[in-house]
Amino acid sequence: MFEHIEFYPGDPILSLVEKFNADPRAHKVNLSIGIYFDENGKLPVLSSVRKAEIDRAKQAHPRGYLPMEGLATYRTGVQNLLFGADHPALKENRIATIQTLGGSGALKIGADFLKKWFPQSKAYVSDPTWDNHRSIFEGAGFEVGTYPYYDAEKIDVKFEEMLNFFKSLAPQSILILHPCCHNPTGVDLSHEQWDIVLQVIKDKQLIPFMDIAYQGFGDNLKQDTYAIQKAIDLGLSLFISNSFSKNLSFYGERVGGLSVVCPNSEEAALVFGQLKAGVRRVYSSPPAHGGFITAQVLNTPELFAEWENEVATMRDRIKNMRQKLHQALTAKQPNRNFDYFIKQRGMFSYTGLNPAQVQRLQDEFAIYLVGSGRMCVAGLNESNIDYVADAFAQVM
Repeated sequence: MFEHIEFYPGDPILSLVEKFNADPRAHKVNLSIGIYFDENGKLPVLSSVRKAEIDRAKQAHPRGYLPMEGLATYRTGVQNLLFGADHPALKENRIATIQTLGGSGALKIGADFLKKWFPQSKAYVSDPTWDNHRSIFEGAGFEVGTYPYYDAEKIDVKFEEMLNFFKSLAPQSILILHPCCHNPTGVDLSHEQWDIVLQVIKDKQLIPFMDIAYQGFGDNLKQDTYAIQKAIDLGLSLFISNSFSKNLSFYGERVGGLSVVCPNSEEAALVFGQLKAGVRRVYSSPPAHGGFITAQVLNTPELFAEWENEVATMRDRIKNMRQKLHQALTAKQPNRNFDYFIKQRGMFSYTGLNPAQVQRLQDEFAIYLVGSGRMCVAGLNESNIDYVADAFAQVM
């Protein structure tokens, strides 16, 4: 019955993690998957999260379904975090927000919504992007193209090429954008570049879909939303998917959100209803535990302040690892410029390593990177940084 079904080789990153786990070498280093590890190479349990969980566990709670749109306090917390509690768009009730199954669930619901109500549109992802961006939008039925983004020679953004490409697109073309900490390159637009890009998007009547999965890992929780704030200031309608997997270290709880900024409250009500309908068709309602804990962290001033400091600690550790890798490689290869390691932002870095060099790292040194040369900087720590730098220098 199923002989005609195509073989699925597995997700390239998750399959690489399986291979890493099976590697018996004691000195192995995992720089592949996008997970934040602490200085000891462990997945941290944040103190703010732990306190919220302990407080909630003091009393037994029934395990009822959440509404299709999710927990009300969670949704308010998401809106305050992304837009600011006093943002005029919130006061005007023109932002529709739902709780989702992580950032991936937000992308899925958003893509399904767009395919139903803008069926003739085509979607575009950056070259390169997170692989699941393409998969999710293709799964929703979109034809997915790419827009110019990363310049491998300059290790920078192909800004003029990207702008010219956007100017050539048909109205209501959908652009999947990274407001901060671009995955996989770590190369972001400057504020000045965002100003120009968003004006072009407005002039050409394009639909921006901003996926912010690493809020707080660039500059800070507030400044990392610059592109979102600017888009609203320009009067754009836009989609924003956000995730708490990384910045709350809450991966398995699948906590995310989808927000749609609309022209007015009437249209926001229409969008909100259809987002709920989309959730009902796919998974009916989001998980409760992660929603309650996240809402408590977001809405309790003491916990929020503690969480903000914990995010800063994670961000600073990643930046410190970038600096140390830069210093070590510069010392080993003084005639080569490694400044790109400290210019890139967030958890990821494009190392400049080619697939053959990446394979050598895996075979000879038990260091695992994605084939494109993308490295998760959060996999580095004081105990492996010198080893990794030495191995990089040997294969470069």
